[in-house]
Amino acid sequence: MSSNPAPVDAPAQSAWEELVTAALLGTERRTPPGGAPGRDAPVALLDTAATETVRRRAGLRPARAAERLRPAPEDRRPALPAPAARRLAMLLADRPGTGGGGRRGTTPDLMELLPQWLAAANDRGFAAPSPMLPALLDAARGRTDLRPAVLAFAGPRAVWLARMNPDWRFALRAAPGGGTALPDLDDTDEVRRLWQQGLFAERVALLAALRAREPAAARELLATTWPTERAEDRLMFLDSLRSELGAQDEPFLEQALSDRSRNVRATAAELLSALPDSALAARMAARAEACVAIDRTGDTPTIVVEAPHECGTAMERDGVVAKAPAGRGERSWWLGQLVEAAPLGTWTLRLGGRTPQEIVALPVADDWQGELHAAWCRAAVRQRNAGWARALLGSPSAPEAGGPGAVSLAERAKLLGTLGAAERADWVAGFISAHGLSEAFQLLGVCAVPWAAPLGRAVVDALNIARDAGSYPWSFSGVMGLAERCLDPSEASRLDALLAVPDEPEDASPGAGGYWAEAFQRLVTTLRLRAAMTGELDAGKAG
Repeated sequence: MSSNPAPVDAPAQSAWEELVTAALLGTERRTPPGGAPGRDAPVALLDTAATETVRRRAGLRPARAAERLRPAPEDRRPALPAPAARRLAMLLADRPGTGGGGRRGTTPDLMELLPQWLAAANDRGFAAPSPMLPALLDAARGRTDLRPAVLAFAGPRAVWLARMNPDWRFALRAAPGGGTALPDLDDTDEVRRLWQQGLFAERVALLAALRAREPAAARELLATTWPTERAEDRLMFLDSLRSELGAQDEPFLEQALSDRSRNVRATAAELLSALPDSALAARMAARAEACVAIDRTGDTPTIVVEAPHECGTAMERDGVVAKAPAGRGERSWWLGQLVEAAPLGTWTLRLGGRTPQEIVALPVADDWQGELHAAWCRAAVRQRNAGWARALLGSPSAPEAGGPGAVSLAERAKLLGTLGAAERADWVAGFISAHGLSEAFQLLGVCAVPWAAPLGRAVVDALNIARDAGSYPWSFSGVMGLAERCLDPSEASRLDALLAVPDEPEDASPGAGGYWAEAFQRLVTTLRLRAAMTGELDAGKAG
């Protein structure tokens, strides 16, 4: 017997494992099982391995055959025209990592045109070519901003493919219900079954679909399971009530003000404050009115502010966050929340029947103007009140173009979002004409595409002025990139005069003229490419 016997519970090494070990170490270092060392050892190893392979296979038990793959669902939308399909292939080939991205020069940035191409194809109702679905999903995997348009264009086959590739798992999360078909909304029993037993994504999709069709039925369905839902799920479900929000939702939202989750309470309060006739809006208006008044004792009527001295339980229940962020005073923090949640109609009655323009023009005592006007800005955005937004924006040609209440570019952009597309474009065009492009990038981002003619002309004129002034050209690369994607393609012919290299002023940046000529050439080329893209899609639709 061996002096060191193996433990009783240690299984003996199998012949196959010994063969593998000998193959890995080499026959000079490890003798194959059943063989002898020497020159013939490698051949013996292979012969033994072949025999063992046959033995192992013969000893396998028959297994159940794998389930046959279900065919991809049919996409009944019209096929993409051949020229448009070739264009799509070019756009996808230019994505980062394929060697085409990141170019400047005069060559258009094709990947930046892909979102616009997808939007146009979706508007026309075309189906994605099946061979391009993997490339589309790969593009959407790398760019989250593409995902909604890609999944709409790819249709049901995107979900079918995503189930077979974990890299495309995002499609299962983004597609309503993970691609699961919703029941007939008239089938009450099936709707209730899915709501009670379905996956979270399926329940979200069901609630959204029902809310769009029958808002009251969706709210009643949510109420049946509300007390037993997790806090994070209650928050998501509550957010669905933003669609078709109305006075009939008030009782449910009032109950949610007592929810055990702070985030749920805050969302319920926000939704109620968007209902100007709600009880919460009235409570907030009363609190805000107690803080703001008109002082008529001086030569000029002046707004005076007395911010709250405490944040009571009732205020917290109505959505006021008691703890101020670092660097903010508590009283100003509470005041801003009260004014933001109060219906804007409150102030016409409270401040002497004045219009929004007259109210924001009033002086505010004791340095409270910034806080008060910023809160009115947030209220105008929350309540989608264009009249107050106009008053707070002021004239685009005013000094600093901030208006009396727009204290930052971000606030101006949000206020502009409450206006119609044409009015928004006119205001930004006036801003650019008066102040140039140095602060226009964020404002341009909220304008409808393609830009209206006055806005497009204002942008091109400002770029031309910057070029003639010898400005540092790279400072305008962001605006130039926006122009490539947003300028109306019909403007291309008007830009031909800007393609030549201009004479550079003595104080111009070295090489600025050449850069500007190159940038305008790229702009013109891109605009003509966008026109060709649209023509290819329209020709196919007409056919």
